[in-house]
Amino acid sequence: MPPHTQKDTVKIDLGGHTVTVRQGGLYDRYRMATDLDEVAKDPRVSSVDFFRQLPKTKVDSAIGSTLTPNFYYAISTARLTMLAPSRAIRSRLPRELAPLEIAPGLGLVSVMFFRYDVCDIDFYTEAAVGIAVKPARHGKLGLVDLVAGLKNEHIASYVLSLPVSTEIAQVRGHDGYGFPKWVTDLDVAIDPRRTEARVANDAGGTDLSLRVATPEQTAYRSGERVASLTSYTSIDSAWHSTLSQTNVLSAGTTRRPRDLRLQVGEGRMADDLRSLRPIRTLQLDVMTQGQLALHMPVPTSVPSRNK
Repeated sequence: MPPHTQKDTVKIDLGGHTVTVRQGGLYDRYRMATDLDEVAKDPRVSSVDFFRQLPKTKVDSAIGSTLTPNFYYAISTARLTMLAPSRAIRSRLPRELAPLEIAPGLGLVSVMFFRYDVCDIDFYTEAAVGIAVKPARHGKLGLVDLVAGLKNEHIASYVLSLPVSTEIAQVRGHDGYGFPKWVTDLDVAIDPRRTEARVANDAGGTDLSLRVATPEQTAYRSGERVASLTSYTSIDSAWHSTLSQTNVLSAGTTRRPRDLRLQVGEGRMADDLRSLRPIRTLQLDVMTQGQLALHMPVPTSVPSRNK
């Protein structure tokens, strides 16, 4: 998607921040109260049935009054799941969280890339370095949690890095959700043949980049396969959980991908990934077509854990 010129943009106030958004885009026209019938006319959107079952509600937040969930009508994503030593993982986790271990001393970390083609806050791209953690609830982790986490059906995570390509995504993500977001040049291209992404560092060089063949895709009916992710963040020294629900429409998996080219360069994401000391890549998941509902964070109880 070509960059917008100043003539194509308008400035808006978002929680005391002035940010630039696309003139005539979904956010400029609807301010999160997007007309689903209008979105359904977009050829990039397969349908809006998934969103008709998720009514929006108005909530107060650090970015002012807003509607939740944030709807993403056409997205594609890639996730590398890696094995890493629990000791390295624990060194990067807050004391209250514990890694999801698949064996004693071994946990899971991930590198993720996202492309949001049609969204309530307009087109943007995103990348992440995250850690799979145990659900923050009292009691022991059950086998169901571990199996679901490995299948990417329901994952709990703590994110170390979450760069984005637009100002509105950065302000909403950082101030509204408590995520470690910053704006940078970030290219993500995902199609049924190839998956490529590059995150730039402050000097214009490469922070992280990925090139790999896209796994063979399986198509799903809307609502047939809905995965969820719970992310934990601290907002004003209080723990919150953020739920995202992904309506998977076309996706595939490769275990131990052989033609993977992951460049770990210089930058915040690269530093975070190196600090986790990943041992090997276990799995590549690519979704060439999907949709997402991102809910605003809610306060949550996170029990104390010993490191």
